[in-house]
Amino acid sequence: MISTPEASTNGTTAVTEGDFWEVGGIVRELAQIRRDWRETNTHHAEYGVESFPSRVRLAKVTEELCGALFPLRLGPDFVRLHNEDLFVTQTLQIALSRLHAQLRLELNYTLDEGDGETIEEGATRMVLSLSRQLPDIRRLLDIDIEAAFRGDPSARSLDEVLICYPGLLAIIHYRLAHALHLEGAPLVARIISEIAHGSTGIDIHPGARIGKGLFIDHGTGVVIGETAIIGDNVRIYQGVTLGAKNFPAGPSGALIKALPRHPVIENDVVIYAGATILGRVTIGAGSEIGGNVWLTHDVAPFSRVFQAREQNLVISPQGDRGSPA
Repeated sequence: MISTPEASTNGTTAVTEGDFWEVGGIVRELAQIRRDWRETNTHHAEYGVESFPSRVRLAKVTEELCGALFPLRLGPDFVRLHNEDLFVTQTLQIALSRLHAQLRLELNYTLDEGDGETIEEGATRMVLSLSRQLPDIRRLLDIDIEAAFRGDPSARSLDEVLICYPGLLAIIHYRLAHALHLEGAPLVARIISEIAHGSTGIDIHPGARIGKGLFIDHGTGVVIGETAIIGDNVRIYQGVTLGAKNFPAGPSGALIKALPRHPVIENDVVIYAGATILGRVTIGAGSEIGGNVWLTHDVAPFSRVFQAREQNLVISPQGDRGSPA
């Protein structure tokens, strides 16, 4: 039996049974707030946790798909050359079935409790499309792995890049999520991207368009926005932001969605640590953007952009200014 502290008439605390922390009133107030919110925001229908895609289940699906793409490196330790194809077959059957269930939940949510046949057909179409894209996704990832190996002198093998590099993990999640985003499952796609974001610190929106041979070195703090376009053989270091400069609003004051508002990075560009590039600007092919640069304008191809040089003065112990360092 739970006892509840309750103020008595003489100012001391009396203990009653049932509500130790006196949450009854709080629960009622929270319930009223939810009712008010739902009445005010009927266009943002809320169906409850059981009707949303599950981050936990999608994390498992993504882990299984990673294992199917790279069975000897990202699969379980019992996988060997002799049972590789069997493992991939069984893993894909399980992973795609689980993904189908999660896509049904998203379609049920977005279609406002649409009819079961439409939801079933839509989820099946998406899963079949993704499964048919897996060979091409694997080919793209092989190029990404090679780019990381070539671009990092500390990399000793392709296997090390695949197993150890957070940038590669984020790219695998992105390429799977991007395929689902294009198929019309933005919520499931965003959850998959955020799973990688949580473990790597690299935030790639699944709507971004990224070419082959992307290398994200170190990676922590990298942000790539929804409408960013990245060409082939681009190298990005930690702390880089490809973001939006402003967010136009409609007549109601709500932000206008999906406008092109993030940078375009052309082929063979290198962006060093801490650089921030904002707005729908174009960084021309072959350019080099230095660390901690702030850019809000186009850069011509084969340019080199660096931070303004700081003048450092040496201050003596007596407080006298010396010559510039």
